[in-house]
Amino acid sequence: MGIRANAVWAVLGLPFSLLSVFYYIYVYCCKEKLMLKDKVVFITGASSGLGAACAEAFYTAGCRLVLSGRNVEKLNLLKVRMEKSKEGTGFHSPAIVTMDLEDLPSIKEKVKEVLAAFGHVDILINNAGKSYRGVALHTKLEVDKMLMDVNYFAHVEVTRAILPQMVERKTGQIVAIGSVQSRIAIPHRTSYAASKHAMQAYFDVLRSEVAQYNIGVSVVNPYYIATNLSTNAVSADGSAYGKLDANTKAGLQPEYVASKVVSCVVNRTSELTVAPPHIDLAIALRAMSPWLFFKIMERRAKKEQREMNKDR
Repeated sequence: MGIRANAVWAVLGLPFSLLSVFYYIYVYCCKEKLMLKDKVVFITGASSGLGAACAEAFYTAGCRLVLSGRNVEKLNLLKVRMEKSKEGTGFHSPAIVTMDLEDLPSIKEKVKEVLAAFGHVDILINNAGKSYRGVALHTKLEVDKMLMDVNYFAHVEVTRAILPQMVERKTGQIVAIGSVQSRIAIPHRTSYAASKHAMQAYFDVLRSEVAQYNIGVSVVNPYYIATNLSTNAVSADGSAYGKLDANTKAGLQPEYVASKVVSCVVNRTSELTVAPPHIDLAIALRAMSPWLFFKIMERRAKKEQREMNKDR
């Protein structure tokens, strides 16, 4: 019965896929574009990686920026670098607000500082995050909680604190930086994949609720990005993973992904996966033939486990 159901969905998938193609053509060609000049953009996790790349991309577009993160020194260096690149051209000086997303009770007060910088926020980029590498069997509950706090609950709290002024002004755009693992789950990423699935679901629901206030919600799910995310990842016992994965090292350039985030905001795109074609195929396979996808993941898990045992 399961195989028959999968076959039915595979047949039905074609017309729905064609409908999606026509919709995205309409969005690209006909839908009203969001003008970025002088828009206030608040970016979490802006001190490095994709966050810093997004900051530079939106700054170049003429936006007023509020940059947040834990490392104020790196944020200031980014601010100085951007100001020097546009010196004397009338660009706005970015504001900096230190924010630790692991400290959930502090977020509401920190968002007040964000809103005080320019009086409001037009575009929220929920970018900050933490990764994980480990075996589910040996992962501590504290690690699961940490990943959910940083990758899910913190972004929910930031968004809820920003939303009232967007609703009042009846305008705004919220971007959630998810992951390919918001769409598919791969072995030895349980805590990370769970937090990103939660993020995807929350912002999918939020999109439907805030559309009546002319507020857009975009979920951007990138493939591996060539940043220090895997180096800063946590292991099953909570210690630092401390390694640069081969996939991460060969990943997409942050500047490329940032350009896609900007395009997503301009076009008010609801969802965007930034990944090579084989990832799109894997996502389709998970939807249309889940049994086959699960078998492939089982084989991958066994292979990775053997490799981990060799390294011990």
